[in-house]
Amino acid sequence: MTTTTPGAHAPLSFWGATGLVAAREITSQVRTKSFVVSTAILLVAVLASVVVGGLLAGRDPDPVPVAATPEVAGALAAVAEGSPLEPVEVADEDAARAAVRDGSVDAAIVPDATGASPLGIRILSLDSQPSDVVAAFTVAPPVDLLEPQTSGDGMRYLVSALFGAVFMMSAIGFGATIANNTIVEKQTRTVEILLAAVPARALLAGKILGNSALALGQTAAVAAVSVIGLMATGQDDLLSLLGAPLLWFILFFIVGFVLLAAIFAASASLVSRIEDSGSVLMPAMMLTMLPYFIVILFPENRLVMVVASYFPFSAPVAMPVRLFTGDAAWWEPLVSLAVLAVSATAAIAVAARIYRRSLLNVGPRVRLREALAAGRV
Repeated sequence: MTTTTPGAHAPLSFWGATGLVAAREITSQVRTKSFVVSTAILLVAVLASVVVGGLLAGRDPDPVPVAATPEVAGALAAVAEGSPLEPVEVADEDAARAAVRDGSVDAAIVPDATGASPLGIRILSLDSQPSDVVAAFTVAPPVDLLEPQTSGDGMRYLVSALFGAVFMMSAIGFGATIANNTIVEKQTRTVEILLAAVPARALLAGKILGNSALALGQTAAVAAVSVIGLMATGQDDLLSLLGAPLLWFILFFIVGFVLLAAIFAASASLVSRIEDSGSVLMPAMMLTMLPYFIVILFPENRLVMVVASYFPFSAPVAMPVRLFTGDAAWWEPLVSLAVLAVSATAAIAVAARIYRRSLLNVGPRVRLREALAAGRV
């Protein structure tokens, strides 16, 4: 027969301890005024930029020159009234194509010989959908692209910058929070109390899990505000341009953040003072900024983008960008995500070893070789 000492509690399981640490990380952050204010400012700024962009887009549009052959000039003149379209009559379809290619017109209207168009006309454009021209018709005519591209250079750059900036700011912000909390707990000896209640692995896992939830939540809030702003200002058609790449970005964001969070936590555990954190956190900072600069500086370099989409630290941004531009096969994001997941698992295992052996070493900086040495503290 076993007896239980009055007032004694059963030891926490690993996941129970991890959940407690994660909850502590989340509540301590959301209760701070700085987190609430910074998040509110971020959301207001995102909403304002979307709304202002929509308002500017709706102001007095510039004339849109559109070429038309004699057979369809009358149809174009009818729809051009009250719209920004500016008809330009050309001799024939060859002349219309030449005008589109040399940039003298934004699009051209020509007869439809295939019978596929209910209006009996087709729209010719160079490399993108001419939304102003299509919107002028009650029934949208078919559009032929003379030099089709998956996406325009401007939209490619915008999406690349957006994915890269969101990932970089979230990873740096919450990674720095993990590092700062770890160092403060060592400096104030709070970690000794924590380790008396939970194992080091659960402490590390809880910090990663809690801050990952915060980072994902903040990013989801930014996405939701952006969607609301786009729909409220009549720009919801832009959402269809993202689609699957945005969903892939969320998946890559989650796994990629866990990878970097483990590195931030392990790096911070090597020092005992905030003043000494610069040198140990610099590699983590550089790895966090890497994907942003790759997609901004090398968007047209296919070799660089392909390599970056499989390199674990740049894949969370490079692969979704390649999916957006149509440069990746259907199986590539699956392989890239698998490589990233394996890398994150390995990083957590190494980080746990460093974290466990460094937390109780207060004083001079712990050398990485010492932290990775065999045995336990």
